[in-house]
Amino acid sequence: MRKADRLFQLVNVLRVRQPVTAKALSEELSVSVRTVYRYIDDLSVAGIPVYGEPGIGYRLQEGFELRPLVLTPEELDALLLGAQMVSVSTGASLTAAARTLLSKIRASLPEQGTPSRGRWAHALTVEHRGDIAELWDLLQEAICARRVVRFRYGTADGKVSQREVWPLGLFYWGGKWTLGSWCLLRQAFREFRLDRMSAVEALDHGFEPTQAINLEAYMARQAAAWHEGCGPTDTTVSAGLS
Repeated sequence: MRKADRLFQLVNVLRVRQPVTAKALSEELSVSVRTVYRYIDDLSVAGIPVYGEPGIGYRLQEGFELRPLVLTPEELDALLLGAQMVSVSTGASLTAAARTLLSKIRASLPEQGTPSRGRWAHALTVEHRGDIAELWDLLQEAICARRVVRFRYGTADGKVSQREVWPLGLFYWGGKWTLGSWCLLRQAFREFRLDRMSAVEALDHGFEPTQAINLEAYMARQAAAWHEGCGPTDTTVSAGLS
């Protein structure tokens, strides 16, 4: 990481966690305490109003603000690609939000709107996803409102069952969205592919996550499955409720 990037990171840490000690800053930036002292001096010389209080740590002068958005070319690439991926793979609400975000990024960074080396990675969709987009929106609303969801589910071998679940989160596995949930029929965590769900409805009655049944517990169960070699191996996006 370039020194300029570390200085910018240092200022952001100070904004969020002040007062913060040199030792804590060194751990955050993965540099020595002596290097932190040099960085603080560099910031002062550059006109950044940072000051230290013995035994307490460093602070920024009240009211100090950085430029609204300063990105490296690589950071801009990551942001643009992430927003584009959301715009082609989720429901109507997040698709619209992602496209608005892309417009805001380009408008707020006119000199960085298009990386000088050109866009090199793109997220494309070549299939009609109208039904999945509508289902995605329905499930997103059910997750946020904590409403029980009922649907018919078809497995790869053609079996169909009726399910009612507590919807905990939506997960993207490098090509397919799944619903991570607590299945009331099986009394266990289960995941369901959206493209195999039909007759989906959010019921009027809701649910409340418990200490044992929540998004974190579901993801811990998934992590354990990955380590045992019996779970999916590629996850890129998740959206859920703790």
